[in-house]
Amino acid sequence: MRKSKILLLVSILFVFFFSFSFDHKRYQRQKPDHVRTRQQNILSINNGQPFQKGENRYATDRIMVKFNPRISVHSIETTINAFQLKKIKQIPKLNTYVLEIPGQSTVEDTAYALIRNPDVAHVSLDYKIFINAVPKPTDSHFSKQYALYNEGQEIGFPGPRGKNRADIKALEAWEETKGDHRVVIAVIDTGIDFDHEDMMGKTVSRGYDFVNDDNDAEDDHGHGTFVSGLVAANTNNGIGIAGVSWNSLILPLKAVAADGSGYVSSLIDAIIYATDEGADVISMSLGFSLGPGDSVPELEDALAYAKSKGLICVASAGNEGQGVLYPAAYDAYCIAVAATDYNDTRLSWSNFGPEVDVAAPGARIIGPVPAWVFDENDYDFIPEPYGYGTGTSASAAIVAGFVALIKSIKPWMDPDDIMDVIRYSADDVNADEHPGKDDFLGYGRIDMEKALIPIKITGSK
Repeated sequence: MRKSKILLLVSILFVFFFSFSFDHKRYQRQKPDHVRTRQQNILSINNGQPFQKGENRYATDRIMVKFNPRISVHSIETTINAFQLKKIKQIPKLNTYVLEIPGQSTVEDTAYALIRNPDVAHVSLDYKIFINAVPKPTDSHFSKQYALYNEGQEIGFPGPRGKNRADIKALEAWEETKGDHRVVIAVIDTGIDFDHEDMMGKTVSRGYDFVNDDNDAEDDHGHGTFVSGLVAANTNNGIGIAGVSWNSLILPLKAVAADGSGYVSSLIDAIIYATDEGADVISMSLGFSLGPGDSVPELEDALAYAKSKGLICVASAGNEGQGVLYPAAYDAYCIAVAATDYNDTRLSWSNFGPEVDVAAPGARIIGPVPAWVFDENDYDFIPEPYGYGTGTSASAAIVAGFVALIKSIKPWMDPDDIMDVIRYSADDVNADEHPGKDDFLGYGRIDMEKALIPIKITGSK
């Protein structure tokens, strides 16, 4: 956002593109004492509908300030004190401070005054975020994962039937690679349920919680566990689902609280953290809207930093049937992912625009859900800890796992080359209406088999 536009204050909302319809207000970190009875019932998340962004809001009591690099720490502290601001945290890589505004001041007045200070390079609102031919693996729910292998099976019970091979060609791709444990995917979301049967042992560490500022990214909402499972759940273990990248590990980074709210500054922090911790891929099943000509330079800088270190960022396009949301819309730094269904048809609510790179299945996708999200007082059975979800959150997570497979088999490739491989190997499934690259599905629905064909050619003797 240019200095002259600081007063435009376009409201922005981060949204997790599908959320859970359960009531998790009674969540507690301790596990129940009694043993839960397992059943094969699978509940639908958010009643099978994609979660869409709601009312736009931004923080009225805090602001992000980027100081000029030539300014000393002492001068920065002097400026902060002169405006009677309180330092919440610092993002050192960007020379940016998140500052609390005193009660007698407004965010608009403070922003206007700060941007006139020659020591200040930029001021941004801290936008509010809300959640919103390998043998088949033995995982008990693999038959429900049409996104990976679609043979026209019924999608859930009861449910619609899919179209034969309207899938991402996972079985064929796994002939080339099932992923490498050295390839790490940072999932920026609500955290992860470390005790879930399909996620145990799948993380490189306890990650980081940017909401509570501690080294324990425990999931107290559920969405983060779901998308993490799609990326790299334990696979071929006889239970649950198959992750796209079997062997890769996850770095869980919590940027959204249990009530579904957070700040863009936490996302920025998480991107930099993932980069400095040596992650290879960043998965972001979230987004927010910006007005024409507006930007969040700090976020763009963080994405540019990640790319400069070789990371590939994947983000959801959004579920509002409108323009692509950010960070996916930062086209130079993110793979923007739209959604298709079990018939290779674009979902009407999937966001569109020139930034869309590819699509992946995003309707009625099954994934792991923390057991505690299903309150036994709300249901007459205790379901197995899996559920169905719909939205570009799922689509982006699937593509993030796909990126990890490419990194596993072709580690020498740089981000631009990997992004091109994903784009140019996609199946143009809507060619009848929109041949070639289009604003709805980009280059098409991803095809992992095409992308993972060996590129080393041995000459005949």
